[in-house]
Amino acid sequence: MNTLPLHYQETLFVPISPSDLFNYIDDHKNLSSHMNKPSLMMGGGVMKTILDDDQGKKVGSHIKLEGSAFGIQIKLDEVVTKHLPPYSKTWETVEYPQLIIIGNYRMGFEIEPYGNNSKFTVFIDYELPKGKTKLLGVLFSRIYARWCVRQISTSARNLTI
Repeated sequence: MNTLPLHYQETLFVPISPSDLFNYIDDHKNLSSHMNKPSLMMGGGVMKTILDDDQGKKVGSHIKLEGSAFGIQIKLDEVVTKHLPPYSKTWETVEYPQLIIIGNYRMGFEIEPYGNNSKFTVFIDYELPKGKTKLLGVLFSRIYARWCVRQISTSARNLTI
């Protein structure tokens, strides 16, 4: 995928080993669970996660999401492009996604040992949507990107509670 012009990331320290953190975050069902229930950010809509036989845990594995947001049908196909347990994983859209607020994107995380704990960085690189919703992207893409990253960060933080 080309270089994507927009970026958002967060880093936190998690009191859990890199391997335990990676094993949890590597399960894409844990990453996308926030999309599988109605929320304000999804305009009351929900997404269904469809994993291939590799369950999103190998380079080349596909992860599809289908559903609606604000009453509009949305769907996307992601492919895992980097999978280096227990330190990093990256996935990105492979066809132009049917989304409202952002266009193509790349998401991922990096885990670094920090004593017996983990330094956990989650990021998204993205572009604004094309066409009719570009203005919505200009207005709301940063808020949406932050929400996506925070959902993953919160999942990691909740592992320790």
